[in-house]
Amino acid sequence: MKVAPIRAAEFFAGIGLVRTALEPLGVDVVWANDIKHAKYNAYAANHPNASEHFQVGDIRDVMASDLPERIELATSSFPCIDLSLAGNRKGLVGAQSGMFWQFARVLQEMAIRPSVVLLENVHGFATSRGGQDLSDALHCMSNLGYSLDVLAIDARHFVPQSRPRMFIVGVKKQDLPKDALLGVPEVSDIRPTWIQAIHARHRDQIDMHYLSLPPLPKGPENLDGILEEVPDELWWKPDRVQAFVSSLSEVQLTRFEALRTADTVTYRSAYRRTRQGVSMWELRRDAIAGCLRTTGGGSSKQALVKVGKGREPQIRWMTPREYANLMGAGSYKLVAGTPNQQLFGFGDAVVVDVVRWIGEHYLLPVLRPDVEVDVE
Repeated sequence: MKVAPIRAAEFFAGIGLVRTALEPLGVDVVWANDIKHAKYNAYAANHPNASEHFQVGDIRDVMASDLPERIELATSSFPCIDLSLAGNRKGLVGAQSGMFWQFARVLQEMAIRPSVVLLENVHGFATSRGGQDLSDALHCMSNLGYSLDVLAIDARHFVPQSRPRMFIVGVKKQDLPKDALLGVPEVSDIRPTWIQAIHARHRDQIDMHYLSLPPLPKGPENLDGILEEVPDELWWKPDRVQAFVSSLSEVQLTRFEALRTADTVTYRSAYRRTRQGVSMWELRRDAIAGCLRTTGGGSSKQALVKVGKGREPQIRWMTPREYANLMGAGSYKLVAGTPNQQLFGFGDAVVVDVVRWIGEHYLLPVLRPDVEVDVE
């Protein structure tokens, strides 16, 4: 029996990594939107039919009538800048993260709403304005006819990047699967205590549910599998390396020296941060990458440090291909945009492996309960 593809709409599509994640599961993205032409160009370079369904422009100009009929799944990775702990914390009243309300408006306008909605954002969403933003969003989605589940997944379970994100899965109340559970879920790797508290806080106010999900994989412990061979000229000159070392705090310098004199060569990622008004470099304690950011300058770009066996350290910026690998998009074609635009696109995207895991273990069991999918 031929199974019909799941018709999906991808809001705030960016460079299209949600589509990259879900297509192998039988999801057919029939409409997508983003405001940035540079992201559309990257999307189109990897999804050749993008010109047929990608609407470039402000979501405030999107109407429900712009979307094709019979949408079963809507995904929304709306902007995080007003919710992030590193952002301005204006919350859902902010100009960027407030675009959530425009997404909700389009859903409200739809004559037949999607059976499932998947929202993605930073953990700061849970604490923004004392938790009021998340509560308002959950109430909004419930009023649109959805029962809600909240998950927290760090991409480090799949790729060597620490990238914690929260996901909200909304399922039309009449479409809840028979194995959906009510009440407060037990603490697990995808539902830590703060997620459990969200369920407990809202279960008597709105429709909440949860599904039993398998444990997350352990994930890689170092950067070895994502690194790219690069020309020698991309490694920094000695004076720049010395400036890097000189900027390290006492604690950071101790960590650096321990790595430099170790018996093995290792790689560490580093970000430049401002501490008490002073710009300095900081190495990660572990051997994976920090959370990739949207590059707006040197402080937002991640550096790679090769050190060990008492040798002179080598340092360079991470490459767009390495960013792609860290986002689970190793086969992504880097043919559109400048290197900085490519870094920005990946820093603003979702990790393919995380969304595919959610798709395989959550979205498909709800939307196609009788279909078994084997994804390598």
